[in-house]
Amino acid sequence: MLTKEVATALPLKPAFIEPMLASPVRELPDGAAWSYEAKLDGYRCLAAKGSRGDVVLWSRRGNLFTARFSEIARACQAMPTNTIIDGEVVAIDADGRMSFNALQHSRSRTQLQFYAFDVLAYRGRSTLRLPLEQRRELLVDALAKVQYPVIRSTPFDAKPADLIRAAKELELEGIIAKRKDSIYEPGRRSGAWLKYKINRSQEFVIGGYTADNPFDALIVGCYDGKVLNFVAKVRNGFVPHVRREVFKSLRSLESDRCPFANLPEKRRTMWALTASEMKECRWLKPELVAQVEFTEWTPDAHLRHASFAGLRDDKEAREIVRE
Repeated sequence: MLTKEVATALPLKPAFIEPMLASPVRELPDGAAWSYEAKLDGYRCLAAKGSRGDVVLWSRRGNLFTARFSEIARACQAMPTNTIIDGEVVAIDADGRMSFNALQHSRSRTQLQFYAFDVLAYRGRSTLRLPLEQRRELLVDALAKVQYPVIRSTPFDAKPADLIRAAKELELEGIIAKRKDSIYEPGRRSGAWLKYKINRSQEFVIGGYTADNPFDALIVGCYDGKVLNFVAKVRNGFVPHVRREVFKSLRSLESDRCPFANLPEKRRTMWALTASEMKECRWLKPELVAQVEFTEWTPDAHLRHASFAGLRDDKEAREIVRE
């Protein structure tokens, strides 16, 4: 049943809407004002069905995902017309676990799933100004006839400590906390949505590499304001065919200029890059983004035990900051 607020909302023709973003936190909020969802390690995705029954999938940057995730697009044909839903595409590997690496490289025996968690337009009406709990009710209606691999994300009302314990057991990336009364704010990190990561991973900008066959390590960093700072040399996480595929993307971005503002480093450590070591580096235009897993940040702002998980073509390099 449509509420009066939806009925009086302005008509909305399906078009790309920049997704609302969550702010990183070190501690989850507690209280009746909040509800929680699993944080999944995949690609943010918007799915829209137009008035003619055509379905379009977009990445968080507005790039088309329709052909890449065609099975999900076919399932979304069962949505009402002029409806837009927001969610996350994830990959389930042969062991039944969510795997960003499997999603990145489209391995055989990989199952793709689309977890829908919000609705931005319903039957031609904008729902952006409705509170989250009302949008969730409309999402149930929007997905009533939609089948696997589209799955409705389940919100949890539980104590944060219990959720974190369960997420660790299930090897989830983390927990998302959302204010129950929050509206949908496209492109904003307003603090109404928060993300708590269990595993240490985030995106970093690739600014260079050390040469080998075809390369030894990626040189990565993140932005602090307008400057890009070096944080790690990433050697682990590559199998031969992945290394070759990544190198194809690097070659077209080669540059004579080091993009990192904090290099060279004066003190030699196992994580640092000194002037002498920089002679072995090949520099790149800072346009590619990599997902990197690591154990912790060192006191001098380097990554300890960094491992490559995949490239992120859904993230803008200039948006990458330390989380």
